[in-house]
Amino acid sequence: MFEVGFTEIVLILGIALLVLGPQRLPKLAADLGRWAGKARGMARQLKAQLEQEASTYDPLRDTSATSSTIHTPPPAPAATAPVADEPAQSSEPAVAAAPPPADPPPDAPEASDEPKRE
Repeated sequence: MFEVGFTEIVLILGIALLVLGPQRLPKLAADLGRWAGKARGMARQLKAQLEQEASTYDPLRDTSATSSTIHTPPPAPAATAPVADEPAQSSEPAVAAAPPPADPPPDAPEASDEPKRE
């Protein structure tokens, strides 16, 4: 993207020497070097922190946990089936389920208290 070669650096230093003079140029170079070192250190620290956070949440690197996704439910616990000879015990009394009441047919006339007029 943005590349600075050796000739560009020499040209920039030459222009800086002419503009700033020989007294201020070494101090400016030292300040720029310190700032660049601090920037690199901060970038290194940020990179290390991001890698640490990514490895915490990366399922590919974490092999200790079992992987489960939304589409595959965890296995059901093993249940023991009751023996066929023994009936199932329940604390509630058995209630027979009654069928729902049937609706009257739609063609049936409705009962009325009024006498019919002829």
